[in-house]
Order: sequence, then C-alpha cells, then structure tokens
Amino acid sequence: MDLRKIKKLIDLLDESNLAEIEIKEGEESVRLSRIPQGMAMAAPAAAMEVRGPAVAAAPAMPMNSPVEAATGGAPKPGGDLPPGHVVRAPMVGTYYAAPAPDKPAFVAVGQQVKAGETLGIIEAMKMFNPIEADASGTVVAILCESGQPIEFDQPLFVIG
Repeated sequence: MDLRKIKKLIDLLDESNLAEIEIKEGEESVRLSRIPQGMAMAAPAAAMEVRGPAVAAAPAMPMNSPVEAATGGAPKPGGDLPPGHVVRAPMVGTYYAAPAPDKPAFVAVGQQVKAGETLGIIEAMKMFNPIEADASGTVVAILCESGQPIEFDQPLFVIG
C-alpha cells in the first residue's frame, strides 16, 4: 500500500472522532487505532463527509415526540428549539440512544450531564462514534429517537 495513502488515513483518524479504522486493498490491510485518553474531547467541528447515496428522510415523528414535549407543541418549520445549549450531529449516520438494544439509554430528559459525558452514539460506515456533551448542565430535550437516520449538523440534544 502506498505510503501517501497511509498518511491520509492517519490524517483522517486524527481529524475524526473515530477510535479505529481498517482498510483492505486486495491482500493488503492497514489497521490504525488510538488509545482513548483519560478525558474525552468534544466532537470535532470539521466532521467527516460521507459521499454516496443520500440518507432516506426520517419518518414523521409521532405526536408525543421529544420536541413537542420540550416545546409544548409541534416543531415549527424554522426549527424552534427550547432555550439552552444545542448539541448537533457531527456526521451523517444512525443515532442510537443506548450502547445495545437491551441496555438503558445513555441519558434522559432532566438528567444532569458533565462536559465530555456520552449522550448517545452515531453509527457511520460500521463505526460507532460517541456523541459527547460539550457543556455541563441538565438535558432539557432529546430531539431524535434511537434508530433514526440523522444528518450532519442536525440538533440532537438541548442542555440547559
């Protein structure tokens, strides 16, 4: 495998929130991983861009959606959010509220969180990426449902 390709993979790993990446070309294989530091960092501002087929639009939320519960009504086209710090998706993928289907959710509305604490995970290209709180406070709203496809920069949580 070309040394320039390996350097690009290292740069991709450094710029992303990924812990590990593995690429196979024919019989050649390269696996890069990093050991998580003691204190997790906030999601990077420049997220990985995924090119390929467009992600299907999320189904309409039911009447008792988290947005309605937090705002007292249906979400407005402008995207009215409750007051507070908004945690947005750093990448396109599928959101999961818990580490496994049989495990409890990482957070719930009303729960106190600290900066760096995991709020949920996004699966992108078979990699599970933690979504971490970048501010401390109380979870005011959870704006997506587990298993829902999400888009880059989509609001996921509001921390008050």
